[in-house]
Amino acid sequence: METLKAVPGTYDIFPEDARTWDRLRRIVAHAMRAYAYGRVETPHMESAELFARGVGADTDIVQKEMYVFEDRGGRRLALRPEGTAGVVRAYIEARLDKQRPYSKLWYWGPMFRAERPQKGRYRQFWQFGVEAIGIAGPTVDAEQIALAMFIAGKLQLQNLVLRLSSIGDGNCRPAYRERLVSYLQRVQAKLCDPCRRRVGSNPMRVLDCKEAACRAATADAPLVIDYLCDPCREHLDGVRSALDRFGVDYVLDGRIVRGLDYYRRTAFELESGKLGAQNSIVGGGRYDGLVAALGGPDLPGVGWAAGVERFLLAAGSVAQDPTLDAFVAGFPETRGAAAELAQRWRHSGLRVEIDYLDRSLKAQLKEAARQGARFAVVVGPDEWSQGQVTLRDLHAGSQETVTPDEAHSRVSQT
Repeated sequence: METLKAVPGTYDIFPEDARTWDRLRRIVAHAMRAYAYGRVETPHMESAELFARGVGADTDIVQKEMYVFEDRGGRRLALRPEGTAGVVRAYIEARLDKQRPYSKLWYWGPMFRAERPQKGRYRQFWQFGVEAIGIAGPTVDAEQIALAMFIAGKLQLQNLVLRLSSIGDGNCRPAYRERLVSYLQRVQAKLCDPCRRRVGSNPMRVLDCKEAACRAATADAPLVIDYLCDPCREHLDGVRSALDRFGVDYVLDGRIVRGLDYYRRTAFELESGKLGAQNSIVGGGRYDGLVAALGGPDLPGVGWAAGVERFLLAAGSVAQDPTLDAFVAGFPETRGAAAELAQRWRHSGLRVEIDYLDRSLKAQLKEAARQGARFAVVVGPDEWSQGQVTLRDLHAGSQETVTPDEAHSRVSQT
């Protein structure tokens, strides 16, 4: 019988990798608490219409990359390709605007896009992100950017560049769009096939293309940041002023446009020099108008999303917590006592393992070292009969005979 394999563009996470992921998730959760964001979980499956209305019916995500299917009830559903639309849908449905003046939410979970897999980009990929709904001023934009930088700093990421821009709003963007389309039509023959199609449907995305020919053809293209109306310019100036106060370095880059229809004003990307051409690890911006477009009240919003896989690639390595606090080793006549001791310690919050294979003491100690235990607790027959155990510090290479409570205290304090 043929061995079944994972769907192309997906992958499995085993314990060695999971410890790294868990470490990143703890860092993220700590940062979210520090910035007073509350966690939200939304379904992996939503109405396909949600993303057509929220992300944009003409975007590549909806047109080409979204996994869409019809269920037995005839409903047209989609696996979520991004997080913001689902969070906003949940916000509206729960009527959170009636409960508090604004909401600051964060999420962590898998997303799905039928795109060509490549390094750090998969068909099932993981993101964490933030959304602040109900706050219009520029300070929260800057705070969110500082939050992303805080997480990157905790992972000691190097060679980072924060690119900041504004893509205007419904007042100034239409006139700019006309100028951009007029320019792109003159150089259309030099563009790649996808960008030729975007000229009429989503021209700003052409400026974000990474193809060398497109970059060269649009080198002199007009940029929306040069055509902002006064309110959009004032908002951008407010974001820049706040970033300066927070000590966050950035590059003003008018080519940052983002790929989703819901963005307004602030747009930014955090790039890593370790990832080549596809180097963005965080991207986001303001989406005033999205809540209303999805059937809710007319409230402002701002947020960003980060790719877990790309974050970990940029980090190279993430310091892991020890796999085990202690390994409890026993002899044939004390295996039951060893299991009982391990169980009590587990319930106290320690990470503890025992031997299940009836191995020799030497083999058990070797296994303890292999699993990364800091301590081995040897339950010997003679010591146990006197209410004691042997506590071995596997890092220091020392040992001592102590009571089980004393051993627990030592392990707990390390």
